[in-house]
Amino acid sequence: MRDADPDVQQMLAFCAGDDSAFASLFERWGRPLLHYLQRIVGDAATAEELVQEAFLRVHRARDRYRPDAKFSTWLYRIGTNLALNELRRPRRSRPHDSADEVGDEDRAPLHLVASGPAADRQLDVRRRTSRVEAALEDIPERQRMAIWLSAVEGMSYAEVAVALETTEKSVKSLVHRARVALADRMAKVGEDGIAGTGGSAN
Repeated sequence: MRDADPDVQQMLAFCAGDDSAFASLFERWGRPLLHYLQRIVGDAATAEELVQEAFLRVHRARDRYRPDAKFSTWLYRIGTNLALNELRRPRRSRPHDSADEVGDEDRAPLHLVASGPAADRQLDVRRRTSRVEAALEDIPERQRMAIWLSAVEGMSYAEVAVALETTEKSVKSLVHRARVALADRMAKVGEDGIAGTGGSAN
């Protein structure tokens, strides 16, 4: 792992006293981690705080760090634990029927489409993106975490298992259930989404 992962080498350089290596790690992974955490906790400000806390913990681990996994896997495990702790706070709790024993939903921000020659095509893309976001909002957090880390971050199931502190078999089950749930919800949104806006095709 020490030789295979350049981020591990950066972390080891930081452990050896190179503070610029820590800055490089933050620059490389701060934004991807922010996107992931915002997807999970549903609030940009909270996600930013969690990113700061995650890197603070990375900094504090300077004297005891061991390259047992890819740096990104280790970092996302820290971030995931912080997100789950945040979601368990009483002020954030909301009723949610979850097979994964985690019940909050994120709220992804929607973005306006810029005008231009391809505005209709962009609008269609935005509509599809909104449907995916709406579907993601309605699945349990651990399923969302598993499918995000595997599909968006490109982690292997083994790496996702480390990040979520579970087994590879459990990750496969989470991803499978997430895909089934998303397909079901996307189908429902596809059937009801246009009518739900109050518009009509006729």
